[in-house]
Amino acid sequence: MPFAGQMLFQFRTPAGKAAVLPRNVRFREAKSRGLMTAAWLNDRGPFTAALDTGSGITIISEALAREIGARHIKSSPTLVAGLSGREIKAREAVLDRIALGDRTNVLPGTIRVLIAPQLPAGVDAILDPTDAYAPLGYSIDLPRGILSAFDPRNGGLDRSRPPVDGAVVAWLRDGQGSRPFVRFSDGRKALLDTGSNFGLAFSITATPDNYGRVRMSKDVGGGTVSSRRVSPSTVSIGDLELRDVPTDLLDGVEKGAPVILGRDALFPFRLRFDPLHRLIEIAPSGQDN
Repeated sequence: MPFAGQMLFQFRTPAGKAAVLPRNVRFREAKSRGLMTAAWLNDRGPFTAALDTGSGITIISEALAREIGARHIKSSPTLVAGLSGREIKAREAVLDRIALGDRTNVLPGTIRVLIAPQLPAGVDAILDPTDAYAPLGYSIDLPRGILSAFDPRNGGLDRSRPPVDGAVVAWLRDGQGSRPFVRFSDGRKALLDTGSNFGLAFSITATPDNYGRVRMSKDVGGGTVSSRRVSPSTVSIGDLELRDVPTDLLDGVEKGAPVILGRDALFPFRLRFDPLHRLIEIAPSGQDN
């Protein structure tokens, strides 16, 4: 989604001391909705939140905003669009307190959110972990279903210390946003998008009839994107070569839509995001941090 929030670096602990980290959070994958976890917003809950690294900002529904008393900070609407380019009007607000997993597992600081008229059925909030955990780094272990935090000032990522059978690569910017892009060896940029159930996905203007069956997906703007699963691909990210990557051709996406690495491509891995050093680690699941 092309709207992106700003990343803040305001460590409140004395220099050299580790931040108090939120505890690990369990999540589960719901194929059509994403990585789901329990959330408490402004001390209300539990609500159902989808962990979406591709969103660029946290989004809550209008009904939820009323229930939790979200503080509006901008009266004029912001336009939000998904892959299809269809736009909806959303208002900006602030959440004073977010907890994940249980009511006492509070994340650092307040965060800016967008209030959308409605979200997909069964989802109360689309949570951008980059925004929600800032200024901390975070890890998403997809096979194990664990979301965890780390202090990037103490034990942050280092390109000279890649994980076994993995890679540490640059966290590329998308304009002024914070969404996590990486560079393939062939020069293409790809968005690491845990909110998408695609594999390696990119747009095509005409899809041959002999490719796999068509799947229809709704985006956050209510637009429809169709996809066809084709033969697996091989791509390289830094020193990491990904073979037999499930690959999808997309139709109905907006012009300039990014190449996506969604959950079907990322599922074997643990992803670590270091916003201070602008680095991303991709490693087999289960490795020690």
